[in-house]
Amino acid sequence: MSIVSQLLEGIKIPRMVRAHQVFECQKIEPDKIAEEVRSKLSQKDMGGTIRPGMRVAITAGSRGIANISLIIKSVVDFVKENEGEPFIVPAMGSHGGATAEGQKEVLETFGITEESMGCPIVSSMETVHIGDAEDGKPVFIDKKAHEADGIVVVGRVKPHTCFRGRYESGIMKMMVIGLGKQYGAEKYHQLGFKYLAEIVEVIGNAILKHANILFSVAILENAYDETSAIIPMYPDEIKDMEPDLLVKAKADMPKILFDETDVLVVDKIGKNISGEGMDSNITGTFCNPYASGGIKSQRVIILDLTDETQGCAVGVGLADGITKRLFEKFDFEMTYPNCITAATPNTGKIPMVMKNDREAIAFGISTCTGIDLTDVRIIRISDSLHVSEIMFSENMLDRARTIPDLEILGEPFDLPFDNNGDLW
Repeated sequence: MSIVSQLLEGIKIPRMVRAHQVFECQKIEPDKIAEEVRSKLSQKDMGGTIRPGMRVAITAGSRGIANISLIIKSVVDFVKENEGEPFIVPAMGSHGGATAEGQKEVLETFGITEESMGCPIVSSMETVHIGDAEDGKPVFIDKKAHEADGIVVVGRVKPHTCFRGRYESGIMKMMVIGLGKQYGAEKYHQLGFKYLAEIVEVIGNAILKHANILFSVAILENAYDETSAIIPMYPDEIKDMEPDLLVKAKADMPKILFDETDVLVVDKIGKNISGEGMDSNITGTFCNPYASGGIKSQRVIILDLTDETQGCAVGVGLADGITKRLFEKFDFEMTYPNCITAATPNTGKIPMVMKNDREAIAFGISTCTGIDLTDVRIIRISDSLHVSEIMFSENMLDRARTIPDLEILGEPFDLPFDNNGDLW
């Protein structure tokens, strides 16, 4: 037995309790998505922006947005119905290893392929300078999108994990960072997250001025990672409407209903979950001082990566410990381009590596300070996108019973570890 295993062998992991977090929300059923998109676009006469034979670029990002393949396909079909010729462009900055092939592969993990969408996917990292912003900053966007006769920007509006402003994650950022590809994203991120809210607004306004944006399709989600609203916007509406959508998105965002814990265990992280692998607005693991929120904890432990993230381990550096299983999936070529582009090397740093799930959790417990290590508080979530079902340690039951929107599911139980020390 290794010395690390000896040190952690006697650490007691408390019994856990399953619970359901209840959030009030509205929802568009998946089988209603296509009609909702068509109806909303038709109501605003978005088809009037499309001329017969017009080549229309439709953006698709790297986040795990609910029903995204259905939404993109519905926009593709709408363009076709109005006699346009749609094609899809990945709009994801440096994600997918900052390569054209890698970005196309990211879309494939979401079911967005040429076969399923019924149109070409044109992936390129080449950008073009389309003009300058009011403050003189140069503006770059995807060359293939710029060469189209028009662009439709599709994206989800939600709070960002690294900065606060009138525009955070959403349509404006999709245009600035997503369509900016690696080159544009790096230029803007190098100015620093302290100024990114201002940059997104200034560069976004310049793109609206210099690029042929036909319209946008903003997506809102509820606290259960379900589509709650589809909102089309003309270019001249984006500036005024998106801040209100962000306010709504923040109000509808899920959270862990406990204020704090000693150890937070996250089963999986990945770029399909959040830009930082795990949403800091949930986990409290912010990479800089320009945003805050989420649960407070002494230690954060990550057990694995999602399959969809394809080895991109952005976010591990915000944890204290990971498993050897996760470490072996860590692909530097997929991870580091994002860290370099965003100027956030701390998100890709390697924390302490434990040989299995049990030792990773035990490590989190053993390194807490100022508490009774035999009475440690633990919360476990599957990932930061799905927090309707959580687990908490038995010693948090009294607090749990005072939380109105928390439904306790069953009696306390021991975490089930297999012979290798991994959860099953």
